[in-house]
Amino acid sequence: MKSSILIGIAGGTASGKTSLAKNISKNFNEDNVCIIEQDSYYFDVGHMPQDMLHHHNFDHPDSYDFELMIKQLKRLLDGGVVNIPIYDYTTHTRSDKTREITGHKIIILEGILTLVDKRLRDLMDIKVYVEAPDDIRFIRRLQRDIEKRGRSVNSVIEQYLETVRPMHQQFIETSKKYADLIIPQGGHNKVAIDLLTTKINSLVNNLRASS
Repeated sequence: MKSSILIGIAGGTASGKTSLAKNISKNFNEDNVCIIEQDSYYFDVGHMPQDMLHHHNFDHPDSYDFELMIKQLKRLLDGGVVNIPIYDYTTHTRSDKTREITGHKIIILEGILTLVDKRLRDLMDIKVYVEAPDDIRFIRRLQRDIEKRGRSVNSVIEQYLETVRPMHQQFIETSKKYADLIIPQGGHNKVAIDLLTTKINSLVNNLRASS
C-alpha cells in the first residue's frame, strides 16, 4: 500500500523550481518532507574528454537514469529505504557517497524533465510546471554556473544556444501540457504555494485515513 505522496515540479532551467520546492517544504515538519533533485540521476560522464563534455547534451532525457529514478521512487512511495546518488557538477561524475532517504510522507521531485516520462508522471499525485521568461532564466543560469560551477561566460552562452534552448523547446516546454498546475514566478508565488500546501495536506490526511 502506498505510504507517501509524490509531487513533481518541472520547468525550464533556472525557472524557480528549487525555490518553489523549498518554500513548499517549509510549511511541513522537516521529518515528513524531502526534496529530490532529478539532476542527482545524471549518468556519470566523467570518462569523456574535456572538449567533448562542453558539447554534451545534459538537457536531453537520455542524460538521465530514469530507470533508477523510477525504481527508487516506487520504493520510497511503498515505505522503503533508498540511497539517492550524489552528482558532482565539476567532474560530471557520481560521488562514492549517497543520500539515504526513508520515512517521508511527502516527496518532492524537481527537475527540468520530471514530466517527460509517463512512467514517472503516473507515480505523481500532483504535477506542477514552473514558468518564467526566457531572458530571466538565462540570466539566472549564467550567474549560477559562473558562481557555483566555475564556468566561463562564453561556455555558458555556447551551451545555452547549442543544447539548453533547443532542448527546452523540444522537451521541457512541451511537457507543460501534463501539469495539473502552471505557476508563474516560481518560489515567489505565495498564492500558489498556499494552494499547493492545502492540497498536499488533504492528500496526506487521506493517506493516513486509508492506512
